[in-house]
Amino acid sequence: MAGIVPSNRRNSVFSTGFDDLYNALDDFFFNDNWRNNRISSIGSFKIDIQENDNEYVVEAKLPGVKKEEIGIDLDEGRLNISVAREENVNEEKKNYVYRETKHSSMNRSIYLENAKSDGVKAKLDNGVLYIKVPKQEKPNTSRRIEIE
Repeated sequence: MAGIVPSNRRNSVFSTGFDDLYNALDDFFFNDNWRNNRISSIGSFKIDIQENDNEYVVEAKLPGVKKEEIGIDLDEGRLNISVAREENVNEEKKNYVYRETKHSSMNRSIYLENAKSDGVKAKLDNGVLYIKVPKQEKPNTSRRIEIE
């Protein structure tokens, strides 16, 4: 939808009484800045998936995340990448009026057809998680049917 341009209802000569609603909908559907900020605030991360003859290569963008905070599971072709973070600020000041501890979690799950669970390798390098998932050969289940 990023290529679609909404009509400019803000400068419309005709007022229908629903201008605020139309403007809110336009902002929701057509404003890339709002959409990008909203996605990052709900706890998600970007992934790229490449496929070749032997394996899948998954790249997850996780800047600032430590490897201890990442969980990777593969179950029947479903690759699940999760991140759980807890940020504690230890200050020696007393008499706090207000103090926060930040908890956040992110999760992405993707299906990789014919993924082999043995031999999966993962590496975190400069904020990018690289996961290599080998493929297993599909059994040939096709057969020719003879006509009687």
